[in-house]
Amino acid sequence: MDAVVFDLDGVLIDSERTWDEVRRAVVAEHGGRWLPEATRAMLGMSTPEWAAYLVNSLGALTTPERIAQEVTARMVRRVAEDPPVLPGAVDTVRTVAARWPVGIASSAPPALIDVVLRATGLTDTVRVTLSSEQVGAGKPAPDVYLAAAKALSVPARECAAVEDSTNGLRSALAAGMAVYALPNRHFPPDPEVLAEATAVLDDISDLPAALRLDD
Repeated sequence: MDAVVFDLDGVLIDSERTWDEVRRAVVAEHGGRWLPEATRAMLGMSTPEWAAYLVNSLGALTTPERIAQEVTARMVRRVAEDPPVLPGAVDTVRTVAARWPVGIASSAPPALIDVVLRATGLTDTVRVTLSSEQVGAGKPAPDVYLAAAKALSVPARECAAVEDSTNGLRSALAAGMAVYALPNRHFPPDPEVLAEATAVLDDISDLPAALRLDD
């Protein structure tokens, strides 16, 4: 293994419920109707994909472009005010980065990734950050992980990925990476997808040992 690529939402920050709250509120304000399957359906979607879903599937009476701007602005503000960094996440990234180059491959928009890096002091530690909206299809497509590997100048098959959701796991697996699963407590991944992971972690602090950092 020559590099490690982290997801953001659900791996480094506990933000999936915040995304859910913000999207629900914006959809309601624009006359849409939330569906029971909406939250899971959007896990891993890129910004253009979930924005289109809010308009076309949930009936928000606005354009995908405008609703994307509104949701993103609220998310950036919420995270900047009170970064929901998961315990052990920052130390783990730094520990791993001392051995291998690290990157972030996320469905979050670039502005949110930047806010999190600044809040955690990881801007100079993480070599590559990519949002799926910058590369084409969102997760479960492998695009964002393949792009991250390319930016790190490491073949995808020589990278490890750290993921929490069904679509995230599928994305990293499709890219050919060794996948370390950190199951999302609020939106657990499908068991059959989880079974394909190289290892399943109880806590992100377990990652260095799982990667055999001391070998």
